[in-house]
Amino acid sequence: MSSLPGHDALELGDVAAILEELGRFCVEEIAPLNAPGDRVGSQFDAGRVTLPAGFKEAYAQFVDMGWQSLQHPEEFGGQGLPRSVGAAATEILNAANMSFALCPLLTDGAIEALLTAGSDATKASYLANLVSGKWTGTMNLTEPQAGSDLALLRTRADPQDDGTYRITGTKIFITYGEHELSENTIHLVLARTPDAPVGVKGISLFLVPKFLVTAEGALGDRNAVHCVSIEHKLGITASPTAVLDYEGATGFLLGAENSGLEYMFEMMNAARFAVGLQGVALGERAYQQALAFAKERVQSRPVDGSSREAVAIINHPDVRRMLMRMRALTEGGRALSAFAAGWQDLARHAETAGDRAEATAFSEFLIPLVKGFCTENGVEIASTGVQIHGGMGFIEETGAAQHYRDARILPIYEGTTAIQANDLIGRKTLRDGGETALRFAALIEQTEQELLRGSTTAQTMAARLSGAREAFLSAVSYVLQVGKQDANAAFAGGVPYLMLAGNLMAGWQLARSLLVAEAALARGEDPAFMTAKIATARFYGDHILPETAVQRDRIVEGADSLLSAVL
Repeated sequence: MSSLPGHDALELGDVAAILEELGRFCVEEIAPLNAPGDRVGSQFDAGRVTLPAGFKEAYAQFVDMGWQSLQHPEEFGGQGLPRSVGAAATEILNAANMSFALCPLLTDGAIEALLTAGSDATKASYLANLVSGKWTGTMNLTEPQAGSDLALLRTRADPQDDGTYRITGTKIFITYGEHELSENTIHLVLARTPDAPVGVKGISLFLVPKFLVTAEGALGDRNAVHCVSIEHKLGITASPTAVLDYEGATGFLLGAENSGLEYMFEMMNAARFAVGLQGVALGERAYQQALAFAKERVQSRPVDGSSREAVAIINHPDVRRMLMRMRALTEGGRALSAFAAGWQDLARHAETAGDRAEATAFSEFLIPLVKGFCTENGVEIASTGVQIHGGMGFIEETGAAQHYRDARILPIYEGTTAIQANDLIGRKTLRDGGETALRFAALIEQTEQELLRGSTTAQTMAARLSGAREAFLSAVSYVLQVGKQDANAAFAGGVPYLMLAGNLMAGWQLARSLLVAEAALARGEDPAFMTAKIATARFYGDHILPETAVQRDRIVEGADSLLSAVL
């Protein structure tokens, strides 16, 4: 980590201390609000949104301790820590309470958008308060008639003589669009100017504060944007999802007119990466709870007849299988996310333009994997947690059901899994002729060679990784071959392609962790932890990496049966 440009003074011990303190804060202040907040939910009354008891006080502590600022630039009051540290912090906070964590998550995205599209004056007026968490941010894309298809947006931005715009329209599904945690909310809104081109090429991005900000930086009049309702949801019930009416609100153009979608992608990419981390976070929370339950729940005699008495269910082979799958998918997702965060750091801070370009290509390839693979697995892990609890898992009082309900939104928002898969095929594979995908495959092959020089366990992992890499290469070849002549055939295998690539990349990172853990174990370092790391990687190789072969078959051989089916 200290080898990153600009972070040469940062030590792992410093990072550990920061994350341990955040963990303590989350255990003591944030996690206890999770179940009660789920039961009560956010409440709406005459335009006012009230969050569950304790949220406002906990958020004030969150701001006072500087947690919002970890990964943001020091120039605006941030701590300037690497993205990999920010990723770990995001996971910890979301594992404690996803409904609470959604507010700072959206603020992180707003900060990214302003860093990209904001003028110097805009940055000076807004960024310090957003970076501190004193103000919060939202992302306003969706409208009643325009979900993922942003070409259908109707919100209007009429220019005024003073250089501002009057924003008129309705936005839905706005996370923390109205709340009482911060003194101001900064809405980033996609809208059309009167003469804008049709479709996505005519979308501009506007900053619309809940309270206008004076030249001196003080809060002024209430802007003409109001919450008319909040949604009643399957999960994340404590997080207010607002319907906002813009009634001629004062807005400020960010960047160039008609370039709004380009700027919003900065916020969307930050949010998509963070949503992937939410999948990891809920997986970890569900795993820890299921593991504790399995150690305590006594049910049935062992299948091998070793005892005449009922034993804790963790002794039963299939429960062990489920627990290990939960752990392996979670740790694989965490490793994949940290790997992607490292490339994001290099994309900004690498010393040469060539290195920054390479890192950008790698990080952009990985973002749909983090978002899609980790969120789909988050749902599976949470569901498995319910299964381990048995009938009690279906009962709300255990808490296992909440993890499943909360996780279910993750493959949907900030772009469904299919949208991530379309991006992976279209923009990240076909556009560069598979160059980035093939460069990853070459790096994976290098790791295989390292594994072959190691222990028997490492050599077995090399074989598993090699098989997964070959399945990936076959899928890439197929996509490149048919993508430009039969788009339906290529995109029919989009989600399997994403899950194959995510599986491979996560398995690759666990294979690398196996090498590190074996070396550390040989030196006598933290034997329990290192042994567990090796066991997780071994299980992943034996039980999860082989699934890439099935995904390969779905991609390469399954398009015809899918496209010809009568529905």
